Parts: sequence; structure tokens; C-alpha cells
Amino acid sequence: MQVGVVFPQIEIGSDPGAIRAYADAVGALGYRHLLAYDHVLGADPKVHAGWRGPYDLHSTFHEPMVLFGYLAGISDLELVTGIVIAPQRQTALLAKQAAEVDVLTGGRLRLGVGLGWNALEYQALGKDFSDRSKRIEEQVALLRRLWTDESVTFEGRYEQLHGVGLSPMPVQRPIPIWFGGIAPAALRRIGRLADGWFPLVRLGPDLEKAIEIVTDAAEKAGRAPLPFEGRVGVGPDRGERLEAEIAQWRDLGARYVSLDTMRQGYATVDEHIAALTEAAPAALAG
Repeated sequence: MQVGVVFPQIEIGSDPGAIRAYADAVGALGYRHLLAYDHVLGADPKVHAGWRGPYDLHSTFHEPMVLFGYLAGISDLELVTGIVIAPQRQTALLAKQAAEVDVLTGGRLRLGVGLGWNALEYQALGKDFSDRSKRIEEQVALLRRLWTDESVTFEGRYEQLHGVGLSPMPVQRPIPIWFGGIAPAALRRIGRLADGWFPLVRLGPDLEKAIEIVTDAAEKAGRAPLPFEGRVGVGPDRGERLEAEIAQWRDLGARYVSLDTMRQGYATVDEHIAALTEAAPAALAG
């Protein structure tokens, strides 16, 4: 099982030196991938009374593809979006950005996509929030075409392309597309379409049920069981549980696991690195 980290973007700040120090330390410790996720805009709680989203305009989010372009030049880590909100983005531009990152990393990109929850972002980016689940299915088909065919003509409900193509093409043809999601409909979509998935469910009966739904949908679509990635929090009070939780994910069949130090009380990049350093012997032992 491959072990990586969740980029602590809401706490790492905007200093490029800190970002580089974090990536260097993660790689030197033996972690294999870095996962980052996506928000383009945050809501202003002063304007949106009663705002209850987990993030707002004060929450730092580095744009994943630009961040990955920077990391591609300084790190050998596999880079993972977990997730980017595909339906609020232009599909051809997302395909181009992902292909470029894949080229710059020598084929070390996993593109995780999802629907998102913040209608304000969709509005600001000129996309319809209400039909995002339908559009993402078409986007996946188009992304794979753009990454494999030299010339693409595509007549979809939402996307129309006529004799166009990407250059440079990615190293991986196609780039693996992973999905996030927890609703039963999302889990069935994952089984039908995805190359892998992020179970955004805690260890326990709900996770086991989610795995069943995805596996059943994959089988009905004539597909093999999908690889998936677990996530384990790394905080000051979780040392004894860390190895056990990683073992649980391994026993469930997870091919990857990411250690997450965010929202665990660490205030500086050095503290995040120290937590991952302390966790490394147990996390990387298997």
C-alpha cells in the first residue's frame, strides 16, 4: 500500500519556501504522494449571513494545477488532486492543465474530480450548479478522448468540439481519473466511471457499505473492483491509533492511504513536518 500526505493548504500559508520545505521533507521521509484539493473562491460570511460552509474567503487554497506545476520542478512525488471540482471548470482547459502537469512530472498525476458543494463558486465561474452531476459524466468521457486521440470531434449535450486536440499530450494516456463522493448515487457513478475513488467515509460500517455499493456498480458495468485511497488523521493524540487505522485500511483493500495533519493543532510548516516525521516509522513500516 502506498502512503502519502494531504497538503496542509489551509495552514501552510503562501510562502513558496515553506511549500518547498514541506515537499522536500515529505519526499525525504519516504512518503510517495501529495494530495491537494480545490476551492477557487471563498464566501464572505459578512455578506452571506448564516454561512455554514467549512471554508470561507479567509481559508487558504492554492490552485492545484499551478501548485503542481511548481512541485513538478522540485519533487518526485506523485501528485494527486483529491479533488478538483470539474463541473465548475472548462473541460478542455482542465484537460490541457492536467496533461501539462503529467508531462512535467513524467506521468505522476492522478486527477481526482468531484461535484463540489459551494453554489457561490459555480455562480462566480459562470457554471450551472444544478446540473453538475450530469455534466461530470460527459466531462469524463471528453477528458479521456482529449488525452488519447490526436484529433477530437465530440458532440455532447454540454460539450461540442470539432476537430481539435491537445499538444503536448500527457505521458499517461489517459490520465487516471479518480472520484470523490459519499451519496449512494455518487458511489454508483464511481463504480461505473472512475479509475479509482476516495471514500470520504470514516472507518466502520458506513465505509464497508460504501465499498459494497461501488464494487456492485463496477461489477454491473463489467468492470474490475476499483482501487481506493484511505485517509488517516495525524494529531498529537493519535499516535497509538495511527498504525492500527492504517492496518484497517490495508485490510479493507486500500491501495493508497494519505496522512492528514490539517486541523490537528499544528500552526507552522515545521510542526506539520515534525508530525509526519514522528508518524513515518509506523506509517511506512508496511
